[in-house]
Amino acid sequence: MIRLLKYSKPYLVMVLFSVGLLFAQANLELALPDYLSNVVDTGIQQGGVENAVPIAIRQSEMERLFIFMSEENETVVLADYTLIDENSSDYDSYLEEYPVLINQSIYVLNDDRNTEIKELNQIITVPIVVVFTLEQLLANPENATEMFERLNITLPPLPPEELADFFFSMLSFIPFENITVISGVITETFEAIGETMLDQVAVAAIRIEYEIIGLDTDSIQNLYILEAGGLMLLMTLLAVICTIAVSYLASRTAAGMARDIRSDVFKKIENFSSTEFDKFSTASLITRSTNDVTQIQSVTYMIVRMVFYAPILGVGGIIRALNKSTSMWWIIAVAVLVLIVLITIVFFIALPKFKAMQSLTDRINLVARESLSGMLVIRAFNKEKFEEKRFDKANLDITAVILFINRLMVILMPFMMLVLNGLSLGIIWIGAHQVAAASMQVGDMMAFMQYAMQIVFAFLMLTMMFIVLPRAVVSGKRINEVLVTEPAIKDPENPKIFPDSFKGSIEFRDVTFRYPGAKKSALENINFTAKPGETTAFIGSTGSGKSTVVNLIPRFYDITEGSILIDGVDIREVTQHSLRDKIGYVPQKSSLFSGTIESNLLFADEDATDEDLQLAIEIAQAEEFVSSSIEGMRREIAQGGSNVSGGQKQRLSIARALVKKPPIYIFDDSVSALDFKTDAALRKALKQKTGDSTVLIVTQRVSTIKNAEQIIVIDDGKIVGKGTHDELMKTSDIYSEIASSQLELEESS
Repeated sequence: MIRLLKYSKPYLVMVLFSVGLLFAQANLELALPDYLSNVVDTGIQQGGVENAVPIAIRQSEMERLFIFMSEENETVVLADYTLIDENSSDYDSYLEEYPVLINQSIYVLNDDRNTEIKELNQIITVPIVVVFTLEQLLANPENATEMFERLNITLPPLPPEELADFFFSMLSFIPFENITVISGVITETFEAIGETMLDQVAVAAIRIEYEIIGLDTDSIQNLYILEAGGLMLLMTLLAVICTIAVSYLASRTAAGMARDIRSDVFKKIENFSSTEFDKFSTASLITRSTNDVTQIQSVTYMIVRMVFYAPILGVGGIIRALNKSTSMWWIIAVAVLVLIVLITIVFFIALPKFKAMQSLTDRINLVARESLSGMLVIRAFNKEKFEEKRFDKANLDITAVILFINRLMVILMPFMMLVLNGLSLGIIWIGAHQVAAASMQVGDMMAFMQYAMQIVFAFLMLTMMFIVLPRAVVSGKRINEVLVTEPAIKDPENPKIFPDSFKGSIEFRDVTFRYPGAKKSALENINFTAKPGETTAFIGSTGSGKSTVVNLIPRFYDITEGSILIDGVDIREVTQHSLRDKIGYVPQKSSLFSGTIESNLLFADEDATDEDLQLAIEIAQAEEFVSSSIEGMRREIAQGGSNVSGGQKQRLSIARALVKKPPIYIFDDSVSALDFKTDAALRKALKQKTGDSTVLIVTQRVSTIKNAEQIIVIDDGKIVGKGTHDELMKTSDIYSEIASSQLELEESS
């Protein structure tokens, strides 16, 4: 799997851009709980008042705040506020907004203030809380005797309205060091109740002040909620755009990688020799090129879309959750630990099943391929039921594995939901106690719960990958097996080239060949020379090694010992392309490709003219059935040539080789499906067409090679006779026996 990472290099820019978008998406989604918390805490509970810095405050109230400020802080505050009274130039405009200006002056917060709101909030919060508390106490002095005793203050018997003015006037003459004692006692009282109580009292004081000066507090609250809600909608929209963009880039990356892998696998398979095809079954190679590559494509998409996203979301969620509450981190840790144990168990149970699934996919592809390609034979022998049972067996095997995995996933999901719901319940239970103790606000608890869910979901995304990944790893290994398999037949590092005056003389020198893994040699000490302008034929009993001899010439297999020379050049010293470019090959089993007759003939030479195609068809004795169709050479050919007869396939295969006009022709038992009359006409036409070429024919028919200049008799992998027909009739018992039996059969027919 790791070796396949090289295919991601062309898409590295897209991957990096995707990571950037994922980072943006995660931050947008992580910001939403914060805004929800603000809506609940600030928008609803605090009436839209965000902090203890008033946008406007009565002059008399501000002067009371100054009592509890140091001179330095007082200077800072005065620099950030402007006093508005009836002598101010913009008095009328302010009067509409602050009706209290009719009776008294106000301080208004400057838009171009020099001090940050956060710093200003720290300066003003304590004075506002202290002043507000004292005002409440002075409004009902009989209920606040204990507090005043703690402050060591004796109040005169005055009405509440006059008492407040007298009290704060008296405090203005007290040294600041003594004033801090008073403020300290009051703030400690609120801090003892809860960490956030001081801020809440300050905000409550600001709301009362706004009502006094005539501000519409409902409008402030509604405006805040609408602004926060609008920002949440905007962030959601941007997160959706990021999601779509990342999905698009991830799809492009995954599809591109799959295309490149599939292309390289196909190119690799094209370079395989028969040795490699013996190692990998056709069904397995098809599965590796399709199903396995699809698995890699799916997991690549998930890696870009989820694996990169999960850590960003998880780490960001942890940081933000801890900012909300550091006392409930253990709840998230317990939930994550339970999920780790659960996913680990599932992983080790599912991994062997995923490995088995790909092998079973190979098996069902093999059975289906054999059944479809051999349908005529199956019907001829009434083996439909047998094949149905064989397919059912393969189908049930893979179905059982898939059902097991799906059941495992079905069981996993309820457990995951149980953990998630348990996490929510734990946060609500503990958070409620903290809210009751005023150490946490309701909005913060809701935000913490959402962050906890995001953390767990991030972890789930990551762990789900470990369930999907095993199958992709298995597929990656299977693909890699193909890609790293070095063909047994390779081109030399410094290849030679054939001489310009190429003739096509073929010489076998002490050639011995053994199939990979075989104990016995298929060919031993083969020596002969095939000359240009002559026909060299091979005949012998079935399995004697005739086809093996001619398959060594195009290097479908490499010889074990000896050498094969063409025009004096060892075929292992030239490239496979240059070697096969000189050969027109007609295989024992005719193979046509889906398309038309014309496209199959042009397979040999794309630049061939219509005259070349027509001449090849005439020589191959295929003109009659080609012209019998209205489409002619544009007649459709089904996959494998299943819509034409065996003889027609052989003649089209021969015509395809003739279109190439090579100096060497190899006919591997390619006339076995032709009748004797067509065979004779074909041989006569071939002799005229291939007069200067080297022709090698493998056949079982003596009549086909009777006029060949050289006939080689092979038996059990050895040459047991060599010569013309007349010579072999006298010197080779095997040949004469074959010839006599066939000639008698022809005469009797």
